[in-house]
Amino acid sequence: MALVVVALVVALAVLVSLAIRAAGSSLRRAPVIVPAQCLATAGGHSSAITLEQAGNAAIIAGESMRRGLPPRAATIGLVTAWQESHLRNLDYGDRDSLGLFQQRPSQGWGTPEQIMDPWYAAGAFYAALVKVPGWQTGVINDVAQAVQRSGYPDAYAQHEANGRAWASALTGQSPAAVRCLDRGTVPGDPAVAAALLQRIWGDAVRIETTGRTLLVTVPDAATAWAVAQVTLANTATAGVARAEVGSWSWTMSTDHLAAWSDGTPSATPTVTPSPSPVRLQPNQARLTLRGPG
Repeated sequence: MALVVVALVVALAVLVSLAIRAAGSSLRRAPVIVPAQCLATAGGHSSAITLEQAGNAAIIAGESMRRGLPPRAATIGLVTAWQESHLRNLDYGDRDSLGLFQQRPSQGWGTPEQIMDPWYAAGAFYAALVKVPGWQTGVINDVAQAVQRSGYPDAYAQHEANGRAWASALTGQSPAAVRCLDRGTVPGDPAVAAALLQRIWGDAVRIETTGRTLLVTVPDAATAWAVAQVTLANTATAGVARAEVGSWSWTMSTDHLAAWSDGTPSATPTVTPSPSPVRLQPNQARLTLRGPG
């Protein structure tokens, strides 16, 4: 009888062990669903944000470039908006504060309708920023506070690393720095993408459109990277399927954050060169937008 009991106990232990292993194996095989997002990596720091936030970050950086301001201005703008609204265009706030920068109509920042326009809000911020003495060299937290006059004067510093990474990427100082995951299905509109680029760079961009592909020629490589990464950050509205700059290419994935690949002959053998028929120059970007289906 004792032997039977022992045998039953051993058999039960084996079954439990197998069940635990099977459960563990099942858990390990369970797919990890990565949320739609954009990621910027620059200066050893990575920052992931939602597609909505990325679109707003692109506007903030884009307005700084439209005004001909240095990348530092974009950093300060992004750091400020990160603290004020977490890069969201809020229709509420403390007292009458509104928008990306929580600007107050009662304090002369504009009408509520104007402030809720992200392009206007960013422009109003930069117009005030350039009036701050020493803004180009001062401590970013202190410069932001000089513009905003917040009740939390030291709160901007905590967002500096994120602001720097995104400003460096969106102004083209850091190549191959922005990656996005967008599961949208609405076809991209070349006219929308072209309007975005022309709003920022005006006559400095030459755009040739063929179907859903835009070939963009600009004065230099840094601007080409800014063109690609600003458009990519706006993928929620632009619907970017593929981006290329010079010899580099990136293709949208719906299940992971795809990396940029360098297709030059000197790259590692595992890299697949760009299949595009026309090789780009360093000052060119090619943007292919999502099609129907």
